[in-house]
Parts: sequence; structure tokens; C-alpha cells
Amino acid sequence: MNRTSQPFFTGAHGAVTPAYEVLKEEHEVAVLGAPQSQAPVTTTVISIRSETAVPDHIVWSLFNTIFMNCCCLGFVAFAYSVKSRDRKMVGDITGAQSYASTAKCLNICALVLGLLLIIILIIIVSTGSLMILQALSELIQNHGGH
Repeated sequence: MNRTSQPFFTGAHGAVTPAYEVLKEEHEVAVLGAPQSQAPVTTTVISIRSETAVPDHIVWSLFNTIFMNCCCLGFVAFAYSVKSRDRKMVGDITGAQSYASTAKCLNICALVLGLLLIIILIIIVSTGSLMILQALSELIQNHGGH
């Protein structure tokens, strides 16, 4: 018996159901295999340039400009950060990276100098107050003993 002549399932009207047709097509594809061509297989590689994230350090520069603006380094770093952001918007990634690197160095210098000045100020104030307290205690002892 031929497989195509016998219906898999007949309904009330004797019609072949679509499930049988799908099974028949799957069987034919499995037996015959996928269609093959004589043409050689070629591949195409498409290079898509991803957006390189260039940090512009603008928030750090703004912080250094407002709080630790030693020798105006924070302001200069802010200017370089804005230049870096402008270069990034134009699409000049190399220029943006160069300006961002300069802004980062200036921010580090501003931060280190600012922290050093704060530490020195704390040391001067604390030693100065200790010297004042020591001078006052000696003054009280010298005048109190007479």
C-alpha cells in the first residue's frame, strides 16, 4: 500500500486532516534531506562599530571646581571635561579620549592638592590651638602664683 493513498485520519466527510499533510511533508524532508545547491557557500562579515564609552569626568570636575579649586585646577579640569563632551558629541572619539585624559589628570591633581591643603590646615589649626592653650596655662600659672 502506498502511504500517500491511505489517509491517516478521516473525518465525518472522509477528508484528510491537515495534521497528516504536515507529517507527510516532514517525512519527505527527512528522507530527501534539505535542498542542496552546487554554488559555493560564501559568508559576509559586517563590522558594526560600537559606541565607545568615553568618560568625560564632568561631575568630578564640577565638584573640584566648587569645593577644591586649588590654583584653579578644578576650573581648568571642568573646561577640558566640556571639551571632551563636545568632541564625543561630534564623533571624534580620539579627541574626546585625549581631553578626558587631561581632565582626569587635572582632577587628580586638584583632589590631591585640595586634600593636602585641608590636612595642613587641620594640622596648623590643631597645633596652633594647642600652643595657645599651653601659653594660656603658663600665663595663668605665672600670674596665679604671685
